[in-house]
Amino acid sequence: MMAASLLRRDKKATAAHLKADLNRTENSTGVRQLQELLDVVLNPEKPAADTEALDWCKCLIAGGEGFEEFCKTVRSYDNATLCGLVWTANFVAYRCRTCGISPCMSLCAECFNNGDHTGHDFNMFRSQAGGACDCGDSNVMRESGFCRRHRLRTGENIPSIPRDLLLMSEMVLPRFILCIIQYLRDGYVEPDTSTERDLQKVLQQLEPQISFLEELTKMGGAMRTVLTKILTNQQTFKELSMGQEENVYAKKNYDKYLSALKNSGLVSMEEKAQGAAAADAAVGAEGGAGAIVLLGNSSPGSPDESNKEEDQDAGLSVGQRKRVKLSSSTKDPCIIESLKHKCFLEELLFWTIKYEFPQKMVTFLLNMLPDQDYKITFTKTFVQHYAFIMKTLMKSHESDTMSNRIVHISVQLFSNEELARHVTEECQLLDIMVTVLLYMMESCLIKSELHDEENSRHVVVNCSEALLKNNTYWPLVSDFINILSHQSVAKKFLEDHSLLMLWMSFVSFFQGMNLNKRELNEHVEFESQTYYAAFAAELEACAQPMWGLLTHCKVKETQEYTKTVVRYCLETLQIWFDAIGFIDEPAPNQVTFHLPLHRYYAMFLSKAVKCQGLDLDSLLPDQEMLMKIMVHPLQIQACLSEIHSNMWVRNGLQIKGQAMTYVQSHFCNSMIDPDVFLLQVCASRLDPDYFISSVFERFKVVDLLTMASQHQNAVLDSEQERPMLEGALTFLVILTSLRIHLGMTDDEILRAEMVSQLCMNDRTHSALLDLIPENPNPKSGIVPGSCSFEKMLSDVADFKAPVFEPGGSMQQGMYTPKAEVWEKEFDPIMVILRTVYRRDVQSAMDRYSAFLKQSGIHTGNPWPPYKERTPLHPCYKGLIRLLHCKTLHIVIFTLLYKIWMDHQNMSEHVLCMVLYLIELGLDNQVQENKEDEEPCIEEHCHDSWFPGTNLLSNLHHVINFVRVRVPETAPEVKREAPPSTSTEASSYGQNLREAQVFSLVAERRRKFQEIINRNSTEAAQVVRPKSSSTRWVPPGTPPQLVTEILEIRESMLSLLIKLHQKLSSKQNSLSASWLEDMDTGRHTHGDGITAIERILTKAATRSCQIKRSIQDICGKVCPPVPPKKNSPTDKKAMDKEERRQRARERQQKLLAEFASRQKSFMETAMDVESPETEAAMDLGASEVMESEVLYDCVICGQSGPSTEDRPIGLVVLLQASSVLGHRCKSKEAKNLPTSDDEHIYAADTCGVAHDVRLTLMQRFFKDSSCLQSVSIGWDGGVYVQTCGHTLHIDCHKSYMESLRNDQVLQGFSVDKGEFTCPLCRQFANSVLPCRPGRGTESAAWHAPTNKKTSVIVKEVEDLQEKLGLFPTESNLSKEMESVIKDIKNTTQKKYMDYGKNPGSPDNDFLFMYSVARTNLELELVHRGGNLCSGGASAAAKRSCLNQLFHVLAMHMRLYSIDSAYNPWTKLTQVTQSKEADDFDEERPEVPMLFRDVPSLLIIFVLTMPQPLRKEHFSCVVKMLYNLQFNQALAALSTKFTPEERQAWSTSGALKKNSANAEKSFEALLSHVISELSKDRSVYKVNTEETSMLISSVWSPQSIEFSLQQFCLPFLRLSCLLQHHLYGDNLTGCPEEEEFSTLAVCLGLLPSAPQPSIVVQSASCLTWAVSAFDLVSQWCAEVTGLSQMQAEQSLGLLVQDPQWAAPRLLQLPDNYNIIFQYYHRKACTACKKVPKDPALCLVCGAFVCLKGVCCKQQGICECVLHSQHCGAATGIFLLINASVIIIIRGHRFCLWGSVYLDAHGEEDRDLRRGKPLFLCEERYRVLEQQWVSHTFDHINKRWGPHYNGL
Repeated sequence: MMAASLLRRDKKATAAHLKADLNRTENSTGVRQLQELLDVVLNPEKPAADTEALDWCKCLIAGGEGFEEFCKTVRSYDNATLCGLVWTANFVAYRCRTCGISPCMSLCAECFNNGDHTGHDFNMFRSQAGGACDCGDSNVMRESGFCRRHRLRTGENIPSIPRDLLLMSEMVLPRFILCIIQYLRDGYVEPDTSTERDLQKVLQQLEPQISFLEELTKMGGAMRTVLTKILTNQQTFKELSMGQEENVYAKKNYDKYLSALKNSGLVSMEEKAQGAAAADAAVGAEGGAGAIVLLGNSSPGSPDESNKEEDQDAGLSVGQRKRVKLSSSTKDPCIIESLKHKCFLEELLFWTIKYEFPQKMVTFLLNMLPDQDYKITFTKTFVQHYAFIMKTLMKSHESDTMSNRIVHISVQLFSNEELARHVTEECQLLDIMVTVLLYMMESCLIKSELHDEENSRHVVVNCSEALLKNNTYWPLVSDFINILSHQSVAKKFLEDHSLLMLWMSFVSFFQGMNLNKRELNEHVEFESQTYYAAFAAELEACAQPMWGLLTHCKVKETQEYTKTVVRYCLETLQIWFDAIGFIDEPAPNQVTFHLPLHRYYAMFLSKAVKCQGLDLDSLLPDQEMLMKIMVHPLQIQACLSEIHSNMWVRNGLQIKGQAMTYVQSHFCNSMIDPDVFLLQVCASRLDPDYFISSVFERFKVVDLLTMASQHQNAVLDSEQERPMLEGALTFLVILTSLRIHLGMTDDEILRAEMVSQLCMNDRTHSALLDLIPENPNPKSGIVPGSCSFEKMLSDVADFKAPVFEPGGSMQQGMYTPKAEVWEKEFDPIMVILRTVYRRDVQSAMDRYSAFLKQSGIHTGNPWPPYKERTPLHPCYKGLIRLLHCKTLHIVIFTLLYKIWMDHQNMSEHVLCMVLYLIELGLDNQVQENKEDEEPCIEEHCHDSWFPGTNLLSNLHHVINFVRVRVPETAPEVKREAPPSTSTEASSYGQNLREAQVFSLVAERRRKFQEIINRNSTEAAQVVRPKSSSTRWVPPGTPPQLVTEILEIRESMLSLLIKLHQKLSSKQNSLSASWLEDMDTGRHTHGDGITAIERILTKAATRSCQIKRSIQDICGKVCPPVPPKKNSPTDKKAMDKEERRQRARERQQKLLAEFASRQKSFMETAMDVESPETEAAMDLGASEVMESEVLYDCVICGQSGPSTEDRPIGLVVLLQASSVLGHRCKSKEAKNLPTSDDEHIYAADTCGVAHDVRLTLMQRFFKDSSCLQSVSIGWDGGVYVQTCGHTLHIDCHKSYMESLRNDQVLQGFSVDKGEFTCPLCRQFANSVLPCRPGRGTESAAWHAPTNKKTSVIVKEVEDLQEKLGLFPTESNLSKEMESVIKDIKNTTQKKYMDYGKNPGSPDNDFLFMYSVARTNLELELVHRGGNLCSGGASAAAKRSCLNQLFHVLAMHMRLYSIDSAYNPWTKLTQVTQSKEADDFDEERPEVPMLFRDVPSLLIIFVLTMPQPLRKEHFSCVVKMLYNLQFNQALAALSTKFTPEERQAWSTSGALKKNSANAEKSFEALLSHVISELSKDRSVYKVNTEETSMLISSVWSPQSIEFSLQQFCLPFLRLSCLLQHHLYGDNLTGCPEEEEFSTLAVCLGLLPSAPQPSIVVQSASCLTWAVSAFDLVSQWCAEVTGLSQMQAEQSLGLLVQDPQWAAPRLLQLPDNYNIIFQYYHRKACTACKKVPKDPALCLVCGAFVCLKGVCCKQQGICECVLHSQHCGAATGIFLLINASVIIIIRGHRFCLWGSVYLDAHGEEDRDLRRGKPLFLCEERYRVLEQQWVSHTFDHINKRWGPHYNGL
């Protein structure tokens, strides 16, 4: 009631009145009034879109004053010390690693630019999920990095806030927030299919309200404090939340809220009821009966009943197992109780989650964070809702967007260590996180099929589930990693055993996921791509948290943590082995790359030994467990080899993808490295014979290791044996030589990684950063690019700065290994371990051999060098026993023998690895502890191959006989005759006893049994099941294997020496005394021969006995084995070079043959084709003059002249060009504006100047005359260039036809006539016909003339009178016409029509001669703007002016110039001045002094009959020079002050009567001045200006210089034209002599002047009539103009023909300057900030790339601009990507970037965000391509833009 009256009053007045009321001490009436008013205003039943309520609130809060002023007032009390600016995705922010404490630290651009970060390691980045500015927050960054604003504001000097200022806010805002909440409650509908979009609708209506809240948060600290109070006050919430009793609406509203709350637990109510019985019994005291158990399901209920009904039938059996025990600490009821909200903040967050994190809400909640109280409450609330967030996320359809928004919030909360610790202690954050992660993964478990499919009890995640495929778990894992990066939190985690156990069970879900089964029969139909999900999951969910924990286990004090983790790893592993029913053999033909439990165990072991000084043995399990642990990692190594041997091809490409990902740089140190390390640990502790035999068995090459030349392999095809054997040996070498976890320091590891990457290829800095395996946990504090990286890089590599050839590809700065690195550090083993593609190993070897050749160390094909290793950590000494065990020695002996005997499937690589193993054995001797080991070995060894285990003593041990099983067909069988006599028989028997038998499998079985017996007292229990013991008996083995005895009588030493002979193919390659003459220095690099010598030398130095043996063996020169011809190894050994050479020769032969075939085919084809052409050609041939030009057609390959009937044409590219129009007067390029004060004006460009001139002329003079007095084509002129190849025009037509039918996607449009030259593939779009006849005019036309000037002038006049003969209709003329059509179509209409009536002949005429002018001018520009450089130039090669001139001339002969108006008469005759007849109404012609002289020259040449004699050409040039010279005088005279003019006029007048007055500039100047002063004097224009401009005094020298400069452009053009028409050479000269050289060349001067004489420009004049009369006549035309103002005629008179070369804009050195100004700049057309802003580098225009906002007629702005500015050529810099795109016509291409970082690299799309600097060379290349019009030829990747740029 009272409210009603208030509502009618003015809002401001009401607000003021209420504020006054409330300020009284007795304010109850005020309060009541306000509440009533609010009841009406904020009535939630009104539609939300009604803004009336919002206006009321603004007025009430402001308490009567304007809202804007109120905001200002409140802001002045802002006491915040943090910036806290919140941004959303795609915002550009900065990160400075030097200043950051937390790795997530980020700054807004303003704070970054106001802080001092010079020399810091910072980068700019585009925010992915949004973020907030941390400036001022010392928890996250160092104070030194704060910006100026947040460094000073400590809040002391801020006045305290008056109480009444925010009084109204405190009263009004609670109701306002409630109102928003009520709308949210109302709008929410549980998601079923129909209501999907409604949530968005509700949010859109609330947009203004939430924006208003956001505005309030930006008012600063004072207002935030008020908001915090309201949001966190529990009392207010209680009072308002339920609404008053009597309000029905509020009641219903509240019920909606309660029902929404119902399903907020992890388990919804109905499911709870089902599982209640079970849960109650189990949970009991834990409060399982609580209404909504938040984590209830993690208690032994059944997880699969959760929220996926449809899965129940599939997954139930799995889920029934009670898997997860709730950790003890979760007894705290606050976790188990249902979500209960106690304040507005909690309910707001609840709805934010329900509505899937709308951006505005997120921003509002984050904007409040600078308020400390709020931050703590909000963090707790967030944690309380954590499980609910996960549930919502899993159901969401937009999980990507939602994930980003979640992380946007959580990263702000959890990056702060204080806060994270607080919440961990108070709210069980860790328990919640682990439980929630477990719960999440439980929704997608399946039964593991690893090992024993039927009985397996292990469950793994299913990688094809959306949860894994879409990385939905990412935000939760990311939060977990984030909090583990805080030491205090991580310690809490490591101390809590129940939590660790939970975590291990989480990790075991990933153990063995994504199992691959080898396809043996046919190829899989469908290649699953689940491996992406699997690798991502292991890296993110298992490895990153592991690395996070490892960073806190670095020191002795944390030993206990490590021990605990290791203990739990082993326990969980044991559980896993039991669950999958594993005994000792892996199942055949299956592999999983995912063993996170093994890797956790390995990494913690490594840390324990390396950093914490723990004893390894104390952390290891018993032998049996070690044997089990070793199996699966070994299986992966063997499968890698199988995959590369193509044994898994039927599984498709994805299996190769897995093998590559496993070793790829981002994964290797979480995958292959721990696996290899774990195998090294097992190898160092298990029996070496057992281990070695396991390896060969796993690699399936046991059957191959026999002395016999033939064998049967039950498991491998013969083509797979070699790669598998190589794989096994390489693996053993890696295992025994890799030291990454066995004693290398971090710096040594970094160095080794860097060297191996650089050896494969030169690398850019960023590629190298990416390839060095980093600690993959981004929060680990190990920063890529840290100081050690840079220092190391400069130690091992040299920087190769990018080189630029115009036309070459854009190179980046590269790092290449230093010479000493190749020499001493190149480690092929590390390279093999780190290569993703096998070809990289080859690439490293090729680079290595290139280095050796270049430095003269070794010229042949080198072998991988052997590298000394860092010493082993004492804990791992046992690894060396692998190299000293009999099994390995037997294998080595067997392989050496097989290689020597050339058995099949041996290779150079096998020998290389065998030698590597021997050498490793020699370098790493076991410390013998005799008493303990020897007897044990003797006792068990049932073979007597070798006496002991030491490699040194076994090297010279001779083995006589070996017993082998061979197929009956083997050659060994036939040799043995059955013993005939008894004596033989007895010796045979003795051999039998002595012969060695060797079976790896039997050996391994025995060892295994032994170990088991030793371990378990009841041996009876471990009788192994029959099935697996028979498994390795090859099934269906053919029975015809027989036992044979081979006589060997060799030792390893003798075999090595024999192999040396074999490799060097010399009989006694080692003389008995060679050891003494050895110098050991040259042994490090070389081939197999060097390697063997190095090994023998090492062995000899280690043992005298060996030294003697070597000398003995070398002394008995062994007759070499007769080599079997052409055995596979020989073929291998045949020099690679030689093979390449042969291939090359074969190729050449083929090509030659192909060419001759093609030629003969063409000839026969031609014969058949048409007899008429033959006859015609004969006819033509009889008349061919000796100098006729012959052309080669690049299509049909024939050579001949161009004829009327079968013309030949040049392949040309026609393109419109505005390059000339962009020239300016000044040589300096214009600067790109980078602030609002700078601008670019186009008025001073050549194109504009010519436009203005023509428009002015057309106002006063006759149109047809105007159109002959200037040239157009400065903007949009047509430029013609050729690649120089010719073809028959009819051949070209058929070529185009075939291109049209060719369906292949081409980069050009055939319909537009585009094609590529068939020979050089240059882009072209037309063919320019060559006219028949001679190339340039013959001698007759060149003969010097001695006719008088007047005679020649008359001849020229007569020639001009001759009417153009219309050419006869022939193929040639048709083609010429069609080219003219092409030329006209090349440019836009607006660039051709300048006349009053478009399309008139005059207009056409102007366009045609302007084409010639454009091409001449452009060629001049390409030659550097002058002709000093002489003939040769790249421009000359592309030029086709001669042919172009003839085509244009033929076209222009169709127009004759009306003789009455012929300019020639005005040039050469003094006419009687006509009386003013009836011409008055018609406009006058353009005076001669206003005309453009080069245009006249081209008009004369083109309209006179072709071919033109040279004497006539010279005459035209001379007459025109006179005019040009006088124009120069007239223009010069206008620059004088009146006094100077007077002086020059009088001094010159005296010379008029001297003999050569006509050739003296003083006389002529004086005459011009006096003539132009008559009548309507041109000089009347206010003279103050001119005198102001010129302060210098004119001397004869300066005048002479000006005149020459004025005439030079004309001389250059004439000279160039003469060069093209007559083939005259252009002579080079220094710049100062250019004028005289050109004058001589054109015949204006008789002969070259002596250098000492200064050439006078006037001496070049040749007058046909009296000079003074003619000049008077010319001047009279100007002074007689009645219509024109003096300044206008002066403007036309002062034309300056000189222009500087065209330049692109000058760019700033630092890219950031451009970026900061332009990336937020609004577009001038649409006034919005463009999504993709771009800049035109020619004129500086700012345009929207791809912006729909600026489209016109369906054409986007960049394309439009390229048409206006560059006649369809545009060069744009994309601001957000730092790259340049080129638009050329209907195509575009990415050109590259002209901004490079400190390492010479581009940063496309600013992904790395490092500072970028202008690369002058690149920019010059760009400019040069623009000026020379070669974009089309140099850039290869063009695509159509469909007007969409």
